[in-house]
Amino acid sequence: MPRILIVEDEDIIRSAVRKLLLHAGYEVADAASVEEAEQNHEPDQFDLIISDLRLPGAAGTELINRAPNTPVLIMTSYASLRSAVDSMKMGAVEYIAKPFDHDEMLAAVENILARQPSARNAGDDSAPTAEAPESSDPANIMFGQCEPMQRVFTLIRKVAPTETTVLIQGESGTGKELAARALHLLSPRAAKPLISVNCAAIPESLIESELFGHEKGAFTGAVSARTGLIEAADGGSLFLDEIGELPAEAQARLLRVLQESEIRKVGSTQSRTVNVRMIAATHRNLKAMTRTGEFREDLYYRLNVMQIRIPPLRERQGDILGLARRFLKRQGERMGKPDLNLSPEAMRALERHRWPGNVRELENAIERATILCDGDVITPSLLDLDSEGGDEHIPETLVEGNNEQTRTREVDSSNDLSLEDYFQHFVLENQDRMSETELAQKLGISRKSLWERRQRLGIPRKKSSGN
Repeated sequence: MPRILIVEDEDIIRSAVRKLLLHAGYEVADAASVEEAEQNHEPDQFDLIISDLRLPGAAGTELINRAPNTPVLIMTSYASLRSAVDSMKMGAVEYIAKPFDHDEMLAAVENILARQPSARNAGDDSAPTAEAPESSDPANIMFGQCEPMQRVFTLIRKVAPTETTVLIQGESGTGKELAARALHLLSPRAAKPLISVNCAAIPESLIESELFGHEKGAFTGAVSARTGLIEAADGGSLFLDEIGELPAEAQARLLRVLQESEIRKVGSTQSRTVNVRMIAATHRNLKAMTRTGEFREDLYYRLNVMQIRIPPLRERQGDILGLARRFLKRQGERMGKPDLNLSPEAMRALERHRWPGNVRELENAIERATILCDGDVITPSLLDLDSEGGDEHIPETLVEGNNEQTRTREVDSSNDLSLEDYFQHFVLENQDRMSETELAQKLGISRKSLWERRQRLGIPRKKSSGN
């Protein structure tokens, strides 16, 4: 059983990660600082260390030097992303950005342990090696028994060993990042880092600096030179999620990386050669965006060498119950309810629902039902699918006939606005004069949350030449 040491000073996060890893079958110890870890444990005797970057006393990166035989996974916030890049250069095997979901953490842990088996197993001929293709196969990383997903797996297996640039298309929540991880782990670059960047989660003013790095004094606040995420991925893979949100200036710079394999830091006149395999993903129609000028056509064709489309859950009817049972088993074990089952009515409700949030929405529904369930059987009322927007398969004529009446009722009751009503009104009233970053700041949410709500409410982004 792999042994994992968690070093995190925030009690809530440390406890949550500990419970997650214990339920996943790992042996876990924890500490609140590097000093406590060394005093109470022997860090170099663990198979993996998961450490926060910023800790009281010594930084989490100190564990790279103090436990040289143990891989270190660094946890950091997006605000400290550049520091995470520096930690990769110092020897951290990977980083994970807060907030992270359970699957992301477990996948990162499994992948690190798969390619860096413990020293205790080194003399065992039956121990898995770093090149264990069965653990990296897309069918083991993603679930899908239906024909569309089997075609996705076949395509991933074929394209992964090549150097080809890949564009992953799919709605939010379909598992695009898992597909990118499978592409990386099945490639010759698997031993090198996979750097994942959500282009919608980084402020527009910082995205070029984050991707390409900057020189000291390049802009206000640039008190020292920084390495960019593309350079940090040198020799490995770079996954650019939601690439449709990339600003025009960054698009031009990224095109040069694809054409010339060169980067130039912000504020620098010198270029540097990089060797990076590019994987991009988006839920948007990039081809249509090239026609409106929102996305560079030359960049689109450079990215779209090989396209992998992840089907939405509504097109994977045969996978819905299989996914639901997997999530139920996982959540039941985490919450001490291992005997939970779905009632026949609940199964029918799951199959009827349209799942606009795809696999992520299904997982959330199962987690919510697991928490609320007092017995051993989950019923439709616990799934609470109707509150997600009434997205069951209703005849199209009824949908078309009722939409206008619904909208009228919502507008007429504007004296008692819901949060979604307020969001919609605010965005429509201000998007002509505000950038996406400004809108997100005023609403107190991230740019990623802004475009997710736009998608859910059907509010298109305002096309402008200024942003």
